[in-house]
Amino acid sequence: MIQIRPVSDLRNKFPEIENIVNNGEPVCLTKNGYGAMVVLSLEEYVSLTDSIEIN
Repeated sequence: MIQIRPVSDLRNKFPEIENIVNNGEPVCLTKNGYGAMVVLSLEEYVSLTDSIEIN
């Protein structure tokens, strides 16, 4: 299940966020209550983009 955290957690609780994404789960970061970005592990990102062909 995706974790939803305020963007401030990326700075204040980086090791916690890092552990979540390294376990294969994405973290959705919010700013002012709205979705701002998703953090993935490098391995998860590569697996998602591996099949995309760049022209």
